[in-house]
Amino acid sequence: MPHEATPEAPAPRGSPADRPGPVRPEPSFAEPWQARAFAMAVLASRQGCFTWPEWTHALGCELQRAPHVGYFDCWLAALQLLLLGKGAIGQDELSDRKHAWEEAFRRAPHGAPVSLADH
Repeated sequence: MPHEATPEAPAPRGSPADRPGPVRPEPSFAEPWQARAFAMAVLASRQGCFTWPEWTHALGCELQRAPHVGYFDCWLAALQLLLLGKGAIGQDELSDRKHAWEEAFRRAPHGAPVSLADH
């Protein structure tokens, strides 16, 4: 268990809390698409597309179904299944959007941000 700073027990020397200046936490997401998928799930739930218990159940099922797949790949699969199942998006629309992103990725110069100019 990592040592945490408390008023009674200061942070260990060399920890981020021991360095001068603001503490910069490590990023929670390895890639931007992961943050977007996270935000989309939260927003869809807040807008009533599904309840948070439905979300946690769907994500849990995906994680169990594909234990060797990355966490956010399961997150995205659960989100797609819920949105399709609830009728918030159609399969054709989902396929069209996926194809548009794949094409945008192929057209983008190496190292350049990928975006959908016409969406």
